[in-house]
Amino acid sequence: MERLGNRANDEIRPVKITTNFTKYAAGSVLIEMGETKVICTATVEDKVPPFLRNTGTGWINAEYSMLPSSTQQRKIRDSVRGKIDGRTQEIQRLIGRAIRSVIELDLLGERTIWVDCDVIQADGGTRTASITGGFVAAAQAIYGLYQNKEIKKLPIKNFVSAISAGVLNDEHILDLCYEEDSAAKVDMNFVMTDKGEFVEVQGTGEEAPFSREDLNKLLELGEKGNKELIKIQRAAIPEIGDAVLGMDYGKDVVIATGNKHKLQEIGDILKDFDYNVMSLKDVELDGIEIVEDGKTFEHNALIKARTISKLTKKISIADDSGLVVDCLGGKPGIYSARYAGEHATDEENRVKLFEAMKDVPMEDRTARFVSAIGVVLPDGKEFTVRGTVEGKITFEEHGENGFGYDCMFMPDGFDTTFGEIDPEIKNSMSHRANALKKMKEEFIKRVVR
Repeated sequence: MERLGNRANDEIRPVKITTNFTKYAAGSVLIEMGETKVICTATVEDKVPPFLRNTGTGWINAEYSMLPSSTQQRKIRDSVRGKIDGRTQEIQRLIGRAIRSVIELDLLGERTIWVDCDVIQADGGTRTASITGGFVAAAQAIYGLYQNKEIKKLPIKNFVSAISAGVLNDEHILDLCYEEDSAAKVDMNFVMTDKGEFVEVQGTGEEAPFSREDLNKLLELGEKGNKELIKIQRAAIPEIGDAVLGMDYGKDVVIATGNKHKLQEIGDILKDFDYNVMSLKDVELDGIEIVEDGKTFEHNALIKARTISKLTKKISIADDSGLVVDCLGGKPGIYSARYAGEHATDEENRVKLFEAMKDVPMEDRTARFVSAIGVVLPDGKEFTVRGTVEGKITFEEHGENGFGYDCMFMPDGFDTTFGEIDPEIKNSMSHRANALKKMKEEFIKRVVR
């Protein structure tokens, strides 16, 4: 099916949010979603409805209207008709509920935020556009109270937006314009937060019942559309977005290493989250020399990651790894790569380690490989994780796989060294694999949105 405007079925209409659109309101926007245009304003009133008096709690109310010339046939004003029609009442209640759902009303004090949504041109989705734009206007008004120290804590918990989806000609489509909406056999509206939580789902089988499969497909479309709308909201009010949701770190990640193997491993982990993994060469820092003078693996990893993040203003990930031998007091440790000297070869490092342990019996030759990964975000926030694999140091080299100390390290549970073990098996259980698993868990908690 070819849609109007040649949109893909999962594509929203062009969206534009113009802030500070009017002069007197505490918050105001003009939101344009395709040919639908709505002016949304927010006004602060220092009183609340009777049921909230003397409770210290605030309220958010919404009013919605369509200008007479907003549709092809002139719409009579409610004031002339003498009453608000049922559709208008339903929509303004929906707008109020949606915005209240993401505001801690008890932090507002006894104030009412009035959100007025006036449709100046209607081409489908006026209620969803009103929620999306109305939230932005309300957020501006509330943030103004916070900046002016009229409230102590910012009460906005999340962003909220809304979008439609439906079934037209047996195809599932997102963000219906008027012609699509009027012909759709299923019409749904999804109100969602930036966390992917639902505030309200409205669904109607206009011509016939719809299936669970239809519902699931429309849910996916609604989630996709709302994610895109919230990104547009953030771009319209970036300061409020950072205050409520944290800094938007972007989708670029720089791996602070020249090691192609490390780059591939970390890149594979982040592929799940749609991040653009970049090498030092990609950001024109190939060959950069960073003095790693930390006292721990974690410190050295952070030194590298901090340097690259500062230079690129992007998320940066670095690791520092090495071998820790118990009978040597933890040596070679952070000096593993240069144990036998600043420019020592792997073989020279192994020779020195064998010499240092020549009289140590097998039961006392316990050791572990350690990998510490540091992640630094553009706003300075950072975290580290550590992965280890336990084992023992053999009396002589075995195997030719791997590099460094692999041919003299026998992991617990094996009677062969890393130099003899199949590389795939080694990589699945290695210290770096363990660290990367932990990094992925923390990355999801702290960074992925």
